[in-house]
Formats: sequence, C-alpha cells, structure tokens
Amino acid sequence: MTAQPSPFDLTGQTALITGASKGLGAGCALALAQAGANVVLVARNAEPLEAVAADIRALGREAHSMVCDVTDREAFSAAFEGAPSVDILVNNAGINIPEPFSDVTEEHFDTIMNINVRAAFFVAQIVAARMVNEGVSGSIIHMSSQMGHVGAMNRTVYCASKHAIEGLAKAMAIEFAPHAIRVNTVAPTFIETPLTKPFLDDPAFMESVLNQIPLGHVGQIKDVASAIVYLASPASRMVTGSCLKVDGGWTAH
Repeated sequence: MTAQPSPFDLTGQTALITGASKGLGAGCALALAQAGANVVLVARNAEPLEAVAADIRALGREAHSMVCDVTDREAFSAAFEGAPSVDILVNNAGINIPEPFSDVTEEHFDTIMNINVRAAFFVAQIVAARMVNEGVSGSIIHMSSQMGHVGAMNRTVYCASKHAIEGLAKAMAIEFAPHAIRVNTVAPTFIETPLTKPFLDDPAFMESVLNQIPLGHVGQIKDVASAIVYLASPASRMVTGSCLKVDGGWTAH
C-alpha cells in the first residue's frame, strides 16, 4: 500500500505570522516551518525578527521578514506587496493592560483595541483580498483567548477585544467559505512565555490561575503552536467558523 501524505504536512505552503519576533508568534512560526511551510514574519523590530528567521532557515525553509507596525494599515499594505503569496495567516499580534474597569483610560482602551481588533481586522482584510485575487484556498487563524468566551477581573477591555475577534472570525468564515478560505480562532489560557513568566513566578498568582484550570497546569508555547498547525493544515479542511480552545478546561466551568 502506498503511504499517504500526512494531513498535517504544509510543504509548499507559505504562512504569514504577525507578532512573530518572540513568544507565541515565534513559536507558531517555528512549528509551521517544522510542518513544512515557508514563513513571512511580521513585527516592529528587525533584530529579533531576523533571529527567528535564521532559526527557520536552519530548518531548510524560506523566511521573509516584514518589519512594520500592524496598527499602520498603509505601512502593512505596502510591505505586504513585496511579500510572497501566502496560504496561511496567523493573526497573532496582541496586547493586554490588566487594570480595574474604573481605571481604564482612553489611551489604554485605544491601545488594546487598535492592536487586538483594528489591526487584526485590516491585516486580515488585506491578506484575504490577495488570497481571493490569486485564487488561494487558504486558512486564516486569529489568536483569540479564553477571555474571548468568559469574563475576568481587571480585563474588561481585553475581554471585549477577544469577544470581538470571535465574532469577526465567525462572520469572515461565512463570507469567505465560497472562496475556500477557512477562518478560525485559537483561544489559549495562560501560556508560559518570557512575557508572562514574571507573573506566573508569583506563587499567589500561579495558584489563582491553576485553580481555574482543571488539567492543573499552565500551557506551553508548543501547545498553542500545535493547534495553529492543525488549523493551518488539510487535517482541518472541514473546520471553519470555530474556536479551538487551548485552555486546560478553564471555560468548561
């Protein structure tokens, strides 16, 4: 019997990842490259972006760096014109400023919403338009959060932004299904990254987090990256308009 190709094989595909210079973005880029994809890396700072690109080239994949601010629609659009055609978009760039609802300033509100919602919307609009024009059957994955399904203390704006992303993905899934472009979200719980580690190193904070996770441990970057590879790959060819929660059971309460 002839061996069948793996449904997770991304050989010949190209993935664009925003916020790709560190943490989840870098981890997802590496996982996609390990699955066979070439990558387009997007972030504001060239040096860490090139470090990730070097790791990907060491795997024998192509890596194209796009240094730009995703909140600047015109800058992203101009940079994307010089990028290779993409089959996969991982809309990962995001931010959170935890604080009580009564302390939220217009500046903080705008910062979170501009990156988590506005930038995600217009990056997806620009990439999806090119996919359609080029006849690409692709996959768009928005990085959401468990906070896109529940509420939490000191996260009113973040929760609002991630609930918005969940709605955006569902509407996009319906609109782009005729073009064979699938749109989904990945919703992680607390993931150990260089950014979150100082908080998770606080025993009281870690205890409060673990009390909400039935599996009893926080997530690792590879847990989220594996979900991204699944939604990017032919293995999920019938999955669109869905959310893959990587939350250890947090939202099952």
